[in-house]
Amino acid sequence: MIKREQLLLYAVTDRRWAVRQTLYEQVEQALLGGVTCVQLREKQMEETDFLREATQICSLCHAHGVPLLVNDNLDVALKSGADGVHLGQGDGSVSTARMRAGADFIIGVTAKTVEQARRAEAEGADYLGVGAVFGSPTKQNAIRITREQLRDICNAVAIPAVAIGGIGSDNMEALAGCGMAGVALVSAVFGARDIRAAASELKKLTRRVIEVDGN
Repeated sequence: MIKREQLLLYAVTDRRWAVRQTLYEQVEQALLGGVTCVQLREKQMEETDFLREATQICSLCHAHGVPLLVNDNLDVALKSGADGVHLGQGDGSVSTARMRAGADFIIGVTAKTVEQARRAEAEGADYLGVGAVFGSPTKQNAIRITREQLRDICNAVAIPAVAIGGIGSDNMEALAGCGMAGVALVSAVFGARDIRAAASELKKLTRRVIEVDGN
């Protein structure tokens, strides 16, 4: 299970931004800036390398008291010691992952509709990733959802949800009142020249936006 407050500032890695620093160094700066959760996402990496990286990033996150979630790959998540996995709609069932991983393992699921959200909750998901709420440079073909759809999904389930997709300091306030527990950010954190400072400011902004809902 993941605590609602751990989803406040949810950082999702993207290797394309690891130019001036290594990915490890970027994650370290994000943690120092106050991110509350890290999702490690590697779409093109060989599994052996992915596992090595996940193990290193896991130790780093745990040194800062922050959970690490692995995107899509349950095997890497389990072998690396990560706290959980995030599954897309095509990445296998929550119930199967739960059987393999156990009750304490965190399982997040992408949801774009109320039906998907309710099904994920019924199968045992701990939280939802809902979006894309804005145009996303990371996933240019991502299906957009409206502010109203985000609110409907958050209200339809008891488990917490994070909004994702093109969110940054320039548009986050438009999501106030939608009921999410936090925001998942990619380029707003890892594309920043000063990742630590960006994460710190984004955390303050996210807290103000979330407090509109009284959370």
